[in-house]
Amino acid sequence: MSDSNAMPARPVSLFTIVFVFAVFAAFLLVIRWFYHPAATTTFNAAPENLPKELEWRATAESRRKALVEHQAAEAKKATSYGWVDQNAKTVQLPIERAMELTAGELAAKQSGGARRNP
Repeated sequence: MSDSNAMPARPVSLFTIVFVFAVFAAFLLVIRWFYHPAATTTFNAAPENLPKELEWRATAESRRKALVEHQAAEAKKATSYGWVDQNAKTVQLPIERAMELTAGELAAKQSGGARRNP
């Protein structure tokens, strides 16, 4: 089979290329003309207009303060004892103590299992 009967590809005219770019530019202008993002969001609203639970989002300083408070609370939880659910007898341990207990339990299981299966 020969491709001698096939028609050669037609080159794209300069007019077609300019037309495609012009349509794309018109599309961008229409988008720019009609698109108006919301002027007031929770991040740039005035603090007095925000609900109580979103006040921390009002300014960079309030977000920074909320972050510091959250990090302090999490650090306290990670280093102290306490009840998570007293009815279910679930406690909160410092991370270091929890790792010690877990390592001790694992060592006891491994040494107990080794004696049973000589």
